[in-house]
Parts: sequence; C-alpha cells; structure tokens
Amino acid sequence: MKRDLTGDFQTQRHAADQMPYPTLTVRRERLARLARMTKHHQLEIIRAIQTDFGQRSDVEIRLAEISAILYAIRHARLNLWRWMRPWAVSMPWRLLPARARIAPQPLGVVGVISPWNYPWCLSLMPVVDAFAAGNRVLLKPSQHSPATSALLKRLVPQYFTPEEFNVVEGDEQVARRFSGLPFDHLIFTGSTAEGRQVAQAAAANLTPTTLELGGKSPAIVAGDADLDQAAAAIIFGKGMNGGQTCIAPDYVLVESRHITGLVKALSHAIQQQRPDDHAATSPIDAAHQQRQEAMLQEAHDHGCRIIDHGPHAPALIIDPHQGLQVMREETFNRCLPVIGVSDISAAINVVNARPHPLALYAFTHDKGLQQQLLETTRSGALVFNTTLLHHAVPSLPFGGVGESGMGAYHGRHGFERFSHLRSIFYQPKRTLSHMLYPPYRRWLMKLIGLG
Repeated sequence: MKRDLTGDFQTQRHAADQMPYPTLTVRRERLARLARMTKHHQLEIIRAIQTDFGQRSDVEIRLAEISAILYAIRHARLNLWRWMRPWAVSMPWRLLPARARIAPQPLGVVGVISPWNYPWCLSLMPVVDAFAAGNRVLLKPSQHSPATSALLKRLVPQYFTPEEFNVVEGDEQVARRFSGLPFDHLIFTGSTAEGRQVAQAAAANLTPTTLELGGKSPAIVAGDADLDQAAAAIIFGKGMNGGQTCIAPDYVLVESRHITGLVKALSHAIQQQRPDDHAATSPIDAAHQQRQEAMLQEAHDHGCRIIDHGPHAPALIIDPHQGLQVMREETFNRCLPVIGVSDISAAINVVNARPHPLALYAFTHDKGLQQQLLETTRSGALVFNTTLLHHAVPSLPFGGVGESGMGAYHGRHGFERFSHLRSIFYQPKRTLSHMLYPPYRRWLMKLIGLG
C-alpha cells in the first residue's frame, strides 16, 4: 500500500499557511520538545542503533548521536532571539532618507532525507535548524537503519502533531517520490550518486536543495608535524563508527621520508585506541562488509603491505596503486591508505587532482603552509591538527563544495539556510526620490555620476 506522501505534505502546507510566522516562544517550545524526546529515550535510541549496526559502542552513540543533538538544540534556543531580529543595511546617499532592512522569514515546509550512518543525529540535526527558522518538517529516514527509523516513527507523534513534524518510512521508491514533492527546501545527506538523483527530482519543482555528500577527505601530514599526535588524531577520526563517517579521513599523504615513522605511529595509535572490540562498530550490513573485504583483498593481491590489527580496527594500506578501488572510491569503512609523496606541493597536487572533499585535514603548525593550503585547495572544511571536531562547533557552517555537496547548515547558518532573507525598503513621507522620475534632467544625471 502506497503511503499518501502528498496528503502528508499538504497537511503541513496548510498548517504553514495558517501560521506563516511562528513566534520565538513557539519555536523554542518545539525545540524543547525535540530535546525531551532525545533525552527521555536515550536507552531506546542506543538499543535501536545497536540493533541496526549489530555492534556499536554505546559511548560513541551518546557522544555522536545524542549529545550532538542536545548541544545543537541548546545553542539554537539560546541564540534564536538574535537570529530572528531583522537587521539594518546601509543605504546609498542618493536614496536617503530611506531605510532598508533584512527580515528572516520561514520558508514553510522543509523535507529531510537522512542517512543510516548516524541515524539519529543526521535525521534530527537539520530538523533543529528548520524548527529554529519556523518551518514544518517532513522526514524520510534511511531504510538501511530500520530500527532507528521505526523508533523515530513511533516517538515523533508522541511529541509533535503531524502538522509540525512527521516521519515517512519506506524504500528507494518512497525516497524518489519524497524528493519530487514541492518542498520549500529539501536537504539530503548521503552519497554523491544519490545526491544527483535527489537534485534532479527536486528540480522539477524548482525546490532549493542542500546536499550533504561525501568524498575522499584527505589528511596531509607535513614534515614539522608531531607524528604521534597526528597519528592519534587520524585514528580517532577513522576509528569512529568503524570509518562510516562522511568526514572521516579517507587517505593519508605524508612525505616519503616520514612514512615509516608515521606508519609506526599509526599502528601504535590503533593499539592504544582500539585494543579490542569493546568500542567497535560493525559495518551496517553484509553488502558493506563484503565491499570492505573486497578492498582489502584487492590491495593484498596487488602486493600492497597491509597492517591489520583486527576486524574492527583501521587497516593501514601502504602506498596503494591509484587504480585500486580503495583509491577510486570513498572507502566509508576501516580501510586507510597511507601514501608517500615527494613533498607537500606533491600532496597538494594529489588533493587537487580529485573532486573537492568534504573535509581536508592538515597536520602542521607552519603558518605559511597553513596559508598556502587555504589559498591553493578547496574543501568543505579545512581543519588543522585534528579530525572530526569541527563538526561539533555549531557556529561553523557544515557542508561541502562541488561533488561533496552544496549548501551548508548548523547554527545560524542553518537558520538562514531554512529562512527567506526578505529585503525590506522603507520610503519616508518626505523624500527627494521623485526627482528620479522622468523626464530626466541633465543636472541630475551629473549629480548621480551619469552625466
């Protein structure tokens, strides 16, 4: 039986038309309910996510899924009154004493298509920003995390009316129909290939889209870097969620003279951070497990040295050929290529020869090199001397560029992404603007610089 997506959408459209500008109190209260839903059902959330993955650390779920949402909600509720205020803009002297302002207004109904890898956080993080901007939300969670999707489907009606927030479950066909609804904005998080399909479906209605995609996020280790500190940060980023993170370091570039030292440091970091299966996360399903094993087997068959500390720890693949699958595609698993280059300029050339990544990690304290990377590379984010942590800063926009996505959200950036920044012009009673009306006078043209 087909879900009546149009009916779900029209319910929210009608509600948005009836209340086009929710007050600060209404928005804060919706966000508070979202926080209560997450806080009061933590154990159910953990169990659902662990059911979907088979094995996943409850500590990492609390950090990356639950705490992240609660912190984003706190940040939005604290700052929302500032974000909602119209602000004045400068006026050309020729138009004085007129005034102009920009007033953020809700878009209406926002659609969210979320992924499986962080099924709670990445489902609700866009909802936080959409609620802050005063919108209604229709959410399509991933069919690859069915337990978490079912939990969202069950809990959301306990805290929200269908006019405010509704959840649609379903497979790829439902996702395609969902993408074709005439939303005021549609945000999708997932692969680049799927993002293209979503954008094409949304284009039929001229629906604005935010696409949070992936890509191979590199880590560059410069000659001045502390190898132990760099290795610890890289393994932290790669080890989180079994490497199933869109901003995980996907491959490492290091000067060839330092590759032996870095590989040793990476191996030590794996033994320190992932000594057993206690904090392990499994691949989401059998297909992802098989893909991971195929990458490792292909690298082995082509003579690559592989350093593997166990089935749930990052596996180092030393100097793989660029034609291997592990280098052609985003890994999204525990495979971590480590590649030696002649110098940092060569590392930059490797990065720039690929589509722009979602994140570029660079380990260096050399201010000149940091500026060089800022000026000569492009990525969704440029992060120095750590990994992943930029995602936890609500004041930073999160998004990609090129094949890693379009648009960004989080915090005020998300509020403005899901708002219409409306131009307001105030003409006073007494004004000289009538002098701009025809017939045009020669002296006036000279006065305004056109004579």
